[in-house]
Amino acid sequence: MNDYCADYSDYLINKKAVSANTLDSYIRDVEHFLSFLEENGLSDPCKVDTEWMNAYVKRLIETKKSNATITRNVASIRSFFQFLMINNKMTSNPAKAIHVAKPVKKLPQILSGKEIELLLAQPDRYEPKGCRDKAMLELLYATGIRVSELVDLNLEDMNLHNGLLKCCSGKNERLIPVYPAAVNAVAEYIQNVRSLIITPDGGHALFTNLNGRRLTRQGFWKIVKGYAESAGIVKEITPHTLRHSFALHLLENGAELKDIQLMLGHADISSTQVYVHLLNDHFKKVYNSCHPRAKLG
Repeated sequence: MNDYCADYSDYLINKKAVSANTLDSYIRDVEHFLSFLEENGLSDPCKVDTEWMNAYVKRLIETKKSNATITRNVASIRSFFQFLMINNKMTSNPAKAIHVAKPVKKLPQILSGKEIELLLAQPDRYEPKGCRDKAMLELLYATGIRVSELVDLNLEDMNLHNGLLKCCSGKNERLIPVYPAAVNAVAEYIQNVRSLIITPDGGHALFTNLNGRRLTRQGFWKIVKGYAESAGIVKEITPHTLRHSFALHLLENGAELKDIQLMLGHADISSTQVYVHLLNDHFKKVYNSCHPRAKLG
């Protein structure tokens, strides 16, 4: 079965051009599914039918996986069977008929302007780690890029002179303006810290860990959580919190939704429209808490 996963991985990389994060997620989901089949006596995934799929979904439910996790698993497996069909290994997709209740979408948490300032003030830019962390946080809030895109950045992607960041996701490339404070933070890091910690293993990576290798998403996430705690921010912080805050703050200050879509790299504007709902929700809360007659019965 490992051959199936290896071929499927090549397909996702070379034909679908998925991001590294998506690739990891799809392969992990398919490997878990193949392990389930083996545990239950089926060695050939090409013999899977709808009954096998229902049994696997039942297993996921029994192990208390969330609707979001089950939905993602089914999507990954559906894609895997689509790959097998393309390669004439199967004639139909047994995962196509499987429908999972859609997870309830929670609106993402947004940091206020004051909370952003508090977070950005936490790193000590006069020591190497703090200088690097300050540059990363400033750049993330300046551009709204994904954490996976941040850690994938190379040195040549940052144009300090023109204040522009080149961000590549799959086959797509976008140029995003970077405000001066973020440019200065990145420049300070490049000039004073990166050259001291980079190793051959780090290659062209813009941001590395203190061992000189490219920083990981998990490594960055620990950094953000640490600074959020030291800043006294009690909101639930996720790797996308600065990205969501970037988008809402732009919208709040008059940016066009289409421009925000391009900067975020959303293929479909419906993905960007969630920030309109967030903005409306934000204004409603402000109204209810601040209008002198809002609480009158």
